[in-house]
Amino acid sequence: MGEKIKGVAIVPGSFDPITNGHIDIVRRAAQMYDRVYLAVMINTEKQYMFTLEQRRQIAAAAVADIAGVEVISSEGYLWKLAETLGACAIVKGVRNEVDREYELKMAEYNTAHNPTARTVLLDTAPELENISSTLVREKLSRSEDISELLPEEAIREIEKIINKTN
Repeated sequence: MGEKIKGVAIVPGSFDPITNGHIDIVRRAAQMYDRVYLAVMINTEKQYMFTLEQRRQIAAAAVADIAGVEVISSEGYLWKLAETLGACAIVKGVRNEVDREYELKMAEYNTAHNPTARTVLLDTAPELENISSTLVREKLSRSEDISELLPEEAIREIEKIINKTN
């Protein structure tokens, strides 16, 4: 990869929980930008397995080894967060055309409110495109193995959370 783009990028998402696919996007964003904020957000249309703080903790454990990445949480609008952080980019991963269409609509909305933060869509690596947080939650609810879907650090954090609640 060439020179880093000077500036701040946000990699936003619900991250319920963060997956290997998300980690790949964060790593690639960290190679592209000086500073990356992984922003654990709330989507009011979703039901969550983990609280906002738990999702932030899991994500922080998962990206602790990636230089230049800071995990934050936000309950506000993404465009406003980008404005507050002085971000020049909002980086999103796309697995398929359905994701792409959705993200393009979100990009249009965010650009209309904050034109200085452009949306950058990164295609998911082919070997990771079948991984989703939904699949992870389904496997967790059935006590199935998730070791191929999440980084080890995230799994350890999830186990701590589950053991505290049981």
